[in-house]
Amino acid sequence: MATDFSNKKLARIAGLLYLGVVVTGIFTLMYVPSKLFNADNASLVYQNIASAQTLLRFGIVGGLLCYTFFLFLPLVLYKLLKSVNENYAKLMVLLAVLSVPVFFLNVQNLFSILSLIKEGQNKLGLSIEQIQSQVMLYLGQYDNGMRIVHIFSGLWLFPFGYLVFKSEFLPKILGVLLMFGCFGYLINFLGHTLIHNYSKIGISSYISLPASIGEIGTCLWLLIAGVKDKKTT
Repeated sequence: MATDFSNKKLARIAGLLYLGVVVTGIFTLMYVPSKLFNADNASLVYQNIASAQTLLRFGIVGGLLCYTFFLFLPLVLYKLLKSVNENYAKLMVLLAVLSVPVFFLNVQNLFSILSLIKEGQNKLGLSIEQIQSQVMLYLGQYDNGMRIVHIFSGLWLFPFGYLVFKSEFLPKILGVLLMFGCFGYLINFLGHTLIHNYSKIGISSYISLPASIGEIGTCLWLLIAGVKDKKTT
């Protein structure tokens, strides 16, 4: 009984952390880029950011919160799932945590964009065209950095999905979706790296669906349903 209570409590904590990751991740990685970065025109991107610097700042804070939640999430999941397979649980933590410092370093590109917009003309003596060019360069570096982050965002899902699938207290379908989601992330990384204009092909969003459904589904299950009581004989 004490173990069941402890597992239920761990599941709720993991669900809350996962919810924090999902909400801040959607805001930072989807909403903010769609409003500010969704254009190939340097002048338009510059105008978008210059006129909505507060949104970019909130996006930066949201991203830092997202990966702070994500730093603690696998540690809680480890306590919840280590009884299933401790080696896989350790691998899950390692692969997940590796993405955190990469993201934190990558955010420096967004801070550099804010500095350029604020000080580029007055302190650095750059022309508008030069600032716009530098902004696009930093955005490109940020995108490349996020692709590296997403390697680990995908890799950790395989041991996590395996543990969910093998556990007796979480739905197996979620484990299957998480494992498929791992390959979705990796395929998208290879696609963006090897194929020009891969994002315009239109398949990347479909390939990432298993991961999205699996992660959101797991988050909600942990938060609402918790874990099933283990059967006793």
